[in-house]
Amino acid sequence: MRQIARRADVGPATLYRRFPTKRDLVLKAFENELAECSSIVHDGAADPDPWRGFCDVIERILLLNARNQGFTDAFMSAHPDVVDFEAHREELGRVVSTVIGRAQAAGRLRPDFGFDDFAVLLLAGRGLTAAPAATRDAAVRRFAAFMIDGLRVADTEPGTRGGGAAGDGGSRPISR
Repeated sequence: MRQIARRADVGPATLYRRFPTKRDLVLKAFENELAECSSIVHDGAADPDPWRGFCDVIERILLLNARNQGFTDAFMSAHPDVVDFEAHREELGRVVSTVIGRAQAAGRLRPDFGFDDFAVLLLAGRGLTAAPAATRDAAVRRFAAFMIDGLRVADTEPGTRGGGAAGDGGSRPISR
């Protein structure tokens, strides 16, 4: 707690007044992450363009997960009773399923993609936490672009897939 107070440039007494225990401090940090996750998913669901909403959810959740460096895992193992994580996951799972369904109904997302696939994609992205901090966000965005491109319904024009020109080598940003 003293080290945290130093990094936050406040005195230990100030930190202890706001967070009497380490558990209280961790809970507050976790609540902020839950709120950010919820905001990302609800923003995607509210986007008038279903495909853009889906793409934003993928990229922003992957970025959030890569930046937290295992915080969620550590918190859940140390304080599994503090937050009803199951209820949070179920509620956001319903919203993510809506985002997926909207993108599929718009004809942009492959029809065989489901919520379980979304979970696998997020698990695969967790490996990016090991990337150097200076390049992590770029690596996450590139990974997200590859995943999104692979999930996009193929264009009907010969020689194209997912809106890109044939032979472009994947060096272009994914258009949303």
